[in-house]
Amino acid sequence: MTQLISGGDSRFCAESIYYLDLQKFDLHGSEFAIPDRRTGNRDINNSTSMEVGDHDIEQFIQAIASVSAYDFSEYSIKSLKRRLAKVLLDSRTDLKTLMGKITADPEFLEKTVKELTVNTTELFRDPPIWHTLRFEILPAYNEAEFINIWHAGCSTGQEVYSMIILLSELGLSERSNLYATDINPDVLEVARKGEYKYRFNIGYLDNFDKVIKENPKNNEDYKDVSYSKYLDINLTRDLISVNPDLLAKPEFKKMDLVTDPNPFPVKYDLIICRNVIIYFNYNLQNKVFKLFHDNLNQGGCLILGAHETILGPFASYFEKRNQAYIKK
Repeated sequence: MTQLISGGDSRFCAESIYYLDLQKFDLHGSEFAIPDRRTGNRDINNSTSMEVGDHDIEQFIQAIASVSAYDFSEYSIKSLKRRLAKVLLDSRTDLKTLMGKITADPEFLEKTVKELTVNTTELFRDPPIWHTLRFEILPAYNEAEFINIWHAGCSTGQEVYSMIILLSELGLSERSNLYATDINPDVLEVARKGEYKYRFNIGYLDNFDKVIKENPKNNEDYKDVSYSKYLDINLTRDLISVNPDLLAKPEFKKMDLVTDPNPFPVKYDLIICRNVIIYFNYNLQNKVFKLFHDNLNQGGCLILGAHETILGPFASYFEKRNQAYIKK
């Protein structure tokens, strides 16, 4: 899911080495700096952490809004503080200098937005959710004329190609239309190419086995599906490449879930937005849920991340089945 520090879906959830879980870093509330050997003074350029306060966040949000359409005003303040602190630390600068560059240089603004992005994804991430799709959700479309699927906050695309592989195994690929969006154009370019580091992704092939080859409800039901049916593994180049017929299937577009409308002229049977809304506050989450609800067909399904849920008024508009939410 990328969605900017805000998705993933792809907003800034959402997955850029390909994953940096800044929630593991406690960058809030303290600053550690390395003293200068000659003066004993603490040098902020050598800091291992950077304190970001509420007023700093307000100034930063205003600076971004003054020169762009990006709106961080309803993002999770806690998450935003952590990511901004990391940007300041990595750029070896202070907030005033950073905001000056943001307002004066559009390219630097876009660079900063990308650095705030959390881009985390993998092939068949969280197999139990894919089991729900394989055995409970997708079979309902066996007789459908077509299926429209939207991956919101798609990041670098592994989830999109996982869906295509699953649809193919279920005999639904030819009748499926796949759409994918993310706020970060760089990760969209990676997604369009469908090339990933083998050593970084090798562990995720176990997910392929669990979802495509194995049946958790019947241990005797095993499908011997070769990776080469869908993926080209080149050990010399350290690459896993998606086969060309899969690359041609999805349509990718840049989209900001916070400000943009549905970018495609269709309604959807399935929307997948995982690990994106976790970075939004309550009001913004409900705004995005409204976007999804308005663009789902009746009986359509919304899939969220393993640690995400629908709270508030839109909870009554869906029937919850594990991490699947069916539009009533």
